[in-house]
This record gives sequence, C-alpha cells and structure tokens, in this order.
Amino acid sequence: MGYTVQDIKGKILDINVIQKILPHRYPFLLVDRILEVTEKGVVSIKNVTINEQFFQGHFPGQPVMPGVLIVEAMAQTGGIAALNLKENLGKLAYFLSINKARFRKPVVPGDTLRMEVELVKVKMGVVQCRGVAKVDGEVVAEAEMMFAFVKPDAA
Repeated sequence: MGYTVQDIKGKILDINVIQKILPHRYPFLLVDRILEVTEKGVVSIKNVTINEQFFQGHFPGQPVMPGVLIVEAMAQTGGIAALNLKENLGKLAYFLSINKARFRKPVVPGDTLRMEVELVKVKMGVVQCRGVAKVDGEVVAEAEMMFAFVKPDAA
C-alpha cells in the first residue's frame, strides 16, 4: 500500500506491486498484471490455467471458471483503482453491491481474462465502478460494483 494513481499511472504493474496494493493472496488473488492505470480506471489480466484450485470441482471433465470469480477478478481490478485514490490509501475495500451482472461466454483454462474497470462515482468513502471482462476481445462478463472503504482497525 502507499501508491497513488499518480505513482502508477501509465505503468505496467507486476504481481509484486499488486500484492502491495491488494490484501488478497493465493488462492484468492485473481489479478496477475496491471496493463493500464488512469484516473478513470484500470485494465488488468488474469491468466487462467488448469492449475486453478476451483477447476477441481467446476466442472470435472469440462472446466469452466465460476462467474462469481470473474466478478471478483473485476472487483479486485476496481479495488486497485479505488485503493490508490488519495482518500482510500491504507484502507480496505468491502463489497457493497453487484448489479447488472451478465455472463456471455464461458472462461476456460488457457484463456487470458482482460478486465477493464472504470470508476463511475466516488463519494464519501463509497466507490461505484463498472467492469467488463474480455477474452480475445470478446465480452465474457460485465457488472456494476460498489465498494465501501474502511480503515483496517475499524473492520
């Protein structure tokens, strides 16, 4: 933690920097690399492999990434954008809502999931964002998400 959007704007961020921003760890860290950071949002990727723990049961013989984890990957991408706003540095992001979630195509091992998350509204410790997940340029999922930000000791 401690990076601002100005510090990371225009840079590609590897997993080491991502782990300094997000509190998530294996097996729940679902962002592998940040491709783009602007004041309006973040673009990230998740390389989906057969080694993912969730493929053991979803589904044997026909592995498909669970939709809720695609939304979580978008949320983590949005969290990177929002946690780097000056007012949210050092805080934790708690999910408040998921709206208009749509799943268009299955995500399978070998896919590279590209999450494009735009900050829509920032007000009084609450951030609203919109995310789109793509594989090979095709939309596979989308959702609107809202987060509240709290100090870790207040959690």
